[in-house]
Amino acid sequence: MTREGAARHAPAPSPRAGAPARRSSATRRVDVREWAGGIRFTAFTGIMLGLVVLAVFVLVPTVGVYVSQRQQIAALEQSVKLTSDQVAQLEQQKERWADPAYVTSQARARLYYRYPGEVVYLVDDDLPASSLPPDQLPVSEDVTETRSDWMSQLVRSVTWAGLTQTAVGPVEDAGDVPAG
Repeated sequence: MTREGAARHAPAPSPRAGAPARRSSATRRVDVREWAGGIRFTAFTGIMLGLVVLAVFVLVPTVGVYVSQRQQIAALEQSVKLTSDQVAQLEQQKERWADPAYVTSQARARLYYRYPGEVVYLVDDDLPASSLPPDQLPVSEDVTETRSDWMSQLVRSVTWAGLTQTAVGPVEDAGDVPAG
């Protein structure tokens, strides 16, 4: 055995009653210079370090390709799932259209088809009078032309809209609007 080996395997001295307790090896301070001095670089260590660096250079791009391919596979699986869901919906719709009762009901609802001899009742103006728009003035057949500069009219309109404090109700009479 060497001196270092003998020192390592020597029995630990028993603590004396009056002496302070020794620190355990976990709490003992490590001298960095002593630790770094104990590391020896041999040819084998250099070769192994070179192999580790080479392995990193070889594996990093491979792992990157693997990760990107897994992402593409996940995206394609999601796309296949969505497409299969759409196919299932279209097959259900195809089965509905194969039913003659469904085809008849769709022809009646969408195209207003009826069997010969049936009486068709269409209800117009089924809305209450309160929900209908107010009556408008009759449309005149006379064409009038107003000369105005559209740019100044636009500026006036934007300025008026920006400076208005409250909302204005609908105009009662078209004659109240000043000619521009």
